[in-house]
Amino acid sequence: MILLYGSQQDYDMLAGKPTDKPAMSAEQVSAMHAYMESFHQKLAESGELVDAQGLTAPVHARRVQLQQGAPVVTDGPYPETQEVLAGYTVVECASFDRATEIAAGLVNPDAPGEYVDVRPIVGSVEELEV
Repeated sequence: MILLYGSQQDYDMLAGKPTDKPAMSAEQVSAMHAYMESFHQKLAESGELVDAQGLTAPVHARRVQLQQGAPVVTDGPYPETQEVLAGYTVVECASFDRATEIAAGLVNPDAPGEYVDVRPIVGSVEELEV
């Protein structure tokens, strides 16, 4: 599973709202969506794509924690600097190295410090061992 991250500020930029960073233009958002569609289409054609989904902005999220045994719910958004899971792509491919190669195509070269995580999905309890 390839995990993509973002913040409320990133979602605001996509929506053209003012933030500390310049808002994305309609053309930039369209180009990003076209890239993602093409990227995932190539994976589908190669038979490596299992699933890919984007997630809604943190403003629509709820965090549930236990405090003294009772659930406490915090509505988003969370602080703008806090990264949250923004989406994922699940691939089934020949190796972990291939999954890492695929993941590299999801990192924006124009966004220094941006990253994605690549993690195998557990198929059995035995796979939990380190």
